[in-house]
Amino acid sequence: MGNSIMSPLISKFSNQEASLPISPSNLIWFRSTSVMDQTPIGDKKRQRSRSSVVSQTTVHSLEHDILCFIFSFLDFFDLVRCSVVCKSWNSIVNKSKLLQLFCYKQQQMGFVGVSNRSSNSEESLKLYLEEIAMKHHRLALQEGVIHIDQWKGHSAGVDQCRMKMGLLLTGVGDKVMRLWSLESYKCLEEYSNPETTPIVDFDFDESKIVGLVGTRICIWRRNGTRSIFSSRESTFSKGLCMRYFDPEAVVGCEDGTARVFDMYSRKCSQIIRMHAGPITSLCLSDDQLILSGSSLGSITISGLQSDQRVAKLRSTDSTAGIRTLCFNPCSHVVFAGSTAGYASCWDLRTMRSLWETRISPNVIYSLQLLRNDKSTLVAGGIDGVLRILNQNTGEVVSSIVLDGNRSSSQHRHGAIERFKGRRLSEDTRIDSIPGSSRRPITCLAVGMKKVVTTHNSRYIRLWKFNK
Repeated sequence: MGNSIMSPLISKFSNQEASLPISPSNLIWFRSTSVMDQTPIGDKKRQRSRSSVVSQTTVHSLEHDILCFIFSFLDFFDLVRCSVVCKSWNSIVNKSKLLQLFCYKQQQMGFVGVSNRSSNSEESLKLYLEEIAMKHHRLALQEGVIHIDQWKGHSAGVDQCRMKMGLLLTGVGDKVMRLWSLESYKCLEEYSNPETTPIVDFDFDESKIVGLVGTRICIWRRNGTRSIFSSRESTFSKGLCMRYFDPEAVVGCEDGTARVFDMYSRKCSQIIRMHAGPITSLCLSDDQLILSGSSLGSITISGLQSDQRVAKLRSTDSTAGIRTLCFNPCSHVVFAGSTAGYASCWDLRTMRSLWETRISPNVIYSLQLLRNDKSTLVAGGIDGVLRILNQNTGEVVSSIVLDGNRSSSQHRHGAIERFKGRRLSEDTRIDSIPGSSRRPITCLAVGMKKVVTTHNSRYIRLWKFNK
């Protein structure tokens, strides 16, 4: 069993503090401190001798059994975090069956379901770990204590964000996109737009940034300084939104067409007529489907490899336009947020509506979920309230705003303002909450027990949920 089992969890472990020291440097510090504390005061010669010995001690000096003993005191998240520190620790955690033992204990206590398959199999263990992680994520979002870190990310309003692999990409407003580490809040890379046309939308992967700039697709190579622009033959009518799924980028245009671009040939490979009006939102499914929302209130589904429409979905409120779309590959459902504050859900296997709920009196700008999570959906919009929804029913299980009290700290990469989040009661009137506590949420991204939001301001917020 390798690191692939932990893949849905890695971004969370990189940001959560461990209950015991778990890095090699922390473990060396713990051991050296213990030795120094036992040195009698006044015996300087012995102290110097001990210090020289300890200074040469590394984590590799600890025997396998000692590390196993230390690891056995850790909880689930810290144990998995240890397994991705280095290859030797990963091997120790796996060979000692500590994760299997933890899952077995969780089954006996009724915290996770019992599978018909052997709990020793890699596939079953992966399912158990995922189930536990998703349960922790759900409970944290619904009931956990909320801490919010805010930092200045741009010189002008930022209203878009994308989060992958523990990294955050933000931009739109000052013609600059910035890639951030969510662990250190350090800006790792910066990508500027030399054209006068503003950046409309963007996405990224391990090797490149793909951006929609006016009527063109642009590519920025990761860790490089050169920008690669598409040829003039790949221009199109005004683009309003874009989604990228390697090797193709799909642009939703003002004329109602979706244009598919191949990132390697850098040419438009397909033009699909989706709507009679502008395409305002897009999402792509894992099985080669394009889902597009229109300002006219309908959702059209087409195949990525053909120009044939698969289906057309419509909410009960036909006057409201579709502002955001979100697809869950695990349950094969699509969620939509409208300009009238409605959230809707359809099952793509049957093309039937599952629920529709008005969760906000105003427009919903963003709906997002954590991949592999089948229980919670996060929504944000113009009223500035962060809402946690039940994916299966559409019920709003928690509404959250920023508490007005704040503290500031000087982080090594800049000033960080710290707030607490406040959960609202059901009878709370939104208009009675100060606007400073609920800035409009223009975009959001969901990670393990955390949410990033942008507010068309210079600042970026990271909401951390601890259960």
